[in-house]
Amino acid sequence: MQYISHYQSPLGDILLAADGTGLTGLWFEGQKYFALHLDHNHAERSLPVFEDAKRWLDIYFSGRKPDFTPALHFTGTEFQNKVWEILCSIPYGSTMTYGEIAQKFAAAKGLEHMSAQAVGGAVSHNEISIIVPCHRVVGSSGSLTGYAGGIDRKTALLKLEGTDMSGFFIPKKGTAL
Repeated sequence: MQYISHYQSPLGDILLAADGTGLTGLWFEGQKYFALHLDHNHAERSLPVFEDAKRWLDIYFSGRKPDFTPALHFTGTEFQNKVWEILCSIPYGSTMTYGEIAQKFAAAKGLEHMSAQAVGGAVSHNEISIIVPCHRVVGSSGSLTGYAGGIDRKTALLKLEGTDMSGFFIPKKGTAL
């Protein structure tokens, strides 16, 4: 069974979900793919993992890098889970392109090539936003695209981390708008 809790962030209300293993979801209210895989039968409950996640978010939104990660439970496909693990390796205040993630994935699996578009699909379905930092993924041209929480939130999260924004731009059209 999954359980839920709520968190009020400076960028909007957040829904947290967890099971007995760890955090399974963190979504901004109304974002694309909001609570897509949340169990239909879930209950609001206070859990230690929610307290850890809220403490992590408090530190993060205060402009500091958290020095711990709450227990996470990836519930995607094997491919998605591996991509999400790679996302967790992107340092605070840094970015990585979809192509770079595809190269890391391919190298880890002993493959010659992996599609950046396939990686983009996995990134866009990340269930644990912010803590699994999909907002740190950018297009190879510097396009700030592909964030289910919206381009304004992606930009705000990158700025909060002190990311150098000089090489990035907001696309005129795209999935992040």
